[in-house]
Amino acid sequence: MAGETMQFSATQRAVGNGAPGATAAFPYDRMTVERFRAAFPRARWRDDLGVWFVPGATAERRLNAWFSREWSGVLTYADERGRDAFAFDPFESTYLEVADDLVVRTPYSRAVVAELRMVPWARWDPAAKAWRVPFRSLEELRRRWPAIEDAARLAEPEERRKREASRRASPEHADRLAEAAERRRNRYPVPADALPPLGRVLMTHVGCAVFEAITGEVVEPTVAARFYPGVVAVTGTLVWATWRSPTHDELVRAWPAREKTGPAETARGWWQPTIAVLREERRRAASRERARATRRSRAA
Repeated sequence: MAGETMQFSATQRAVGNGAPGATAAFPYDRMTVERFRAAFPRARWRDDLGVWFVPGATAERRLNAWFSREWSGVLTYADERGRDAFAFDPFESTYLEVADDLVVRTPYSRAVVAELRMVPWARWDPAAKAWRVPFRSLEELRRRWPAIEDAARLAEPEERRKREASRRASPEHADRLAEAAERRRNRYPVPADALPPLGRVLMTHVGCAVFEAITGEVVEPTVAARFYPGVVAVTGTLVWATWRSPTHDELVRAWPAREKTGPAETARGWWQPTIAVLREERRRAASRERARATRRSRAA
């Protein structure tokens, strides 16, 4: 059946009076049901369960053996139907090749991968570096092909270069570069009259941090307004503090806030993190530390 996902299943269970047996479920098809009834004349349809019940202690084994034989025949028939349908109404694309099955080869695109994963029986072939789709899935592939082809075109190297050039020419790109350069300086403005405790895990507008020192250097108003608009010095001035990312061990030992952060703490620029924030930060820190350990082991 082209474009459909065939599912056969057999489950050992006792039904009704406790007699041993197994239930069978498969998509309705008149010819399949006739062959099933011929192979299992004692099978009975259960409306309450929506399955066939086959009595007997060896029912599950016999059902699985029958399904294996039936599956092969059904899929072969579905592939033949799909091949005939493609021959009658083909569609051409630079990203599609016709072989024993349909071969889809495109530049890498998450959108393409997402679409192909929704096509029944489609699989990635690492040797050919392409997706292989059997003819039984032709109709579903045809339905999704416009989206696949559009995403593939956008993923072409020339299109990527055009978008990258346009992105680099935008004012937003310069702002992102400046912000990244500021983050690499590992400094953060804090009110001179509300200095954070050193050596503790705290939450800031740039994420979890451990403050290491207060330099005392006054923050330029233009820098604070551009990169740290959420930090406000109510009565005093802003001074620079140096910080680093906390380790996973520090995040595990950190105490979460008992109450929700208020606007005063947010305006101050630092506050105690909640348990939800700590859990997410622990996951990220563990991932970073595993990656560093892997790099060190490879270098060694």
